[in-house]
Amino acid sequence: IEERSLKLMSEVLAETMPEVAAERVVFLSGPSFAREVARGLPTDVVLAARDLQAARALQPLLHAPTFRTYASADPVGVQIGGAFKNVIAVATGACDGLEFGPNARAALITRGLAEITRLGVTLGANPLTFLGMAGVGDLILTCTGDQSRNRTLGKEVARGADPRVYLASQRAVAEGFYTAAAGYALAQKLGVEAPITENVYHVLHRDRPIAEAVTILMERTYRDELDGIEQPRAHG
Repeated sequence: IEERSLKLMSEVLAETMPEVAAERVVFLSGPSFAREVARGLPTDVVLAARDLQAARALQPLLHAPTFRTYASADPVGVQIGGAFKNVIAVATGACDGLEFGPNARAALITRGLAEITRLGVTLGANPLTFLGMAGVGDLILTCTGDQSRNRTLGKEVARGADPRVYLASQRAVAEGFYTAAAGYALAQKLGVEAPITENVYHVLHRDRPIAEAVTILMERTYRDELDGIEQPRAHG
């Protein structure tokens, strides 16, 4: 998500490269730590394009004995999943850093998926996309894998580190730090409830104590589990 404009990369590409047919731009996403791909360990990802045939055309080109691709016609959903999973991973890392246990971790991942789905559906994504590689798959990996930079950021902040100081000491980028700000602004713009993203933003950028963020999340008003998640509709 572009920080200032709050646009998805598909929208940025459409503006900056109008000569490229938007429906044929293909996005690759899914649970894929680069180190494991480079080692030839089994990995599955998704290719998404508005023109499903464009995604399908790339499948044989990218296929390898240990690298499998699936095709999708929902680039919006795939982009939303790929961006927001980093924010949820920061929250999950903080949960692990505070040793809240597996119950809390499972709840955060599950409610994080609901939050991502609400945002995606509002932007026209197919909610079923978030049951796939760019949704559940990438979310589980990024929230639980030890190679996850975003999960590590959350753990370090939970242990008392200043997020800006910590990030300045690292060579790699933890995208969740920046996506928390852009994602919170996007959720506000869309009028979508995103309590986990909101609290990650306030912890990372507004110095909200993590204990206060936990209380806010646990004491929210009662609601139905699937609030804001609708049946599939047309998407682009």
